[in-house]
Amino acid sequence: MKKLIIIPAYNEEDAIAHTVARIREKAPDFDYVIINDCSTDRTLAICRENGFHVVNLPINLGIGGAVQTGYRYALENGYDIAVQMDGDGQHDAAYLGEMARVLEEEKLNMVIGSRFIEKEGFQSSAARRMGIRWISGLIRIGTGRTIRDVTSGFRACGPVLTAYFAQNYAQDYPEPEAIVTALGQGMRVCEVPVRMNERQGGVSSIRALKSLHYMIKVSLAILLDSFRLGSRKEKKA
Repeated sequence: MKKLIIIPAYNEEDAIAHTVARIREKAPDFDYVIINDCSTDRTLAICRENGFHVVNLPINLGIGGAVQTGYRYALENGYDIAVQMDGDGQHDAAYLGEMARVLEEEKLNMVIGSRFIEKEGFQSSAARRMGIRWISGLIRIGTGRTIRDVTSGFRACGPVLTAYFAQNYAQDYPEPEAIVTALGQGMRVCEVPVRMNERQGGVSSIRALKSLHYMIKVSLAILLDSFRLGSRKEKKA
């Protein structure tokens, strides 16, 4: 079984080498590809100096575009499992094997690494946790499913979702919107407990989670996604 780790990276010069070293140590049976999203620091130089597997985007596509590039890479190269993993050191490669095992044995389409099941390790700020709970509630209203760690970028997908995300992946708020899309398409999604670390450098792509502006926009996006998917189901029925 071919397994790929997709590592979107924007200005991760402080952590990218450690991330790859951890993968080689804890998940040697996984391949990986770094999607360098037009970084302005030494991320690309570090990748090239160390011979890392990297796809260099000529323009900044944002987190959604970078991850979708990774899914396209996985699809075109025949991978059975594609795992999204941040390049900032937050996600521990030691959990990759378990996530892949659960995905395969339980015949799931997506497995999300959740920091809120056993509540160990880095839990993020109180304000951010409040925002995550709000988004989780909206997803529950729209889909009927409870997903605790809706902004976790640590997730494994099987071939069906990999192919789907290679062609259709949210660009603005990809983590929560991808969950809505997967559930709306009838995919089997679950969470498994993981322990996360504080990021080792760089800047979070969802730092705006603290702002009212972000919360309004992501709330509307999730509600619209849920409405569109519900309308499609009614038409098919």
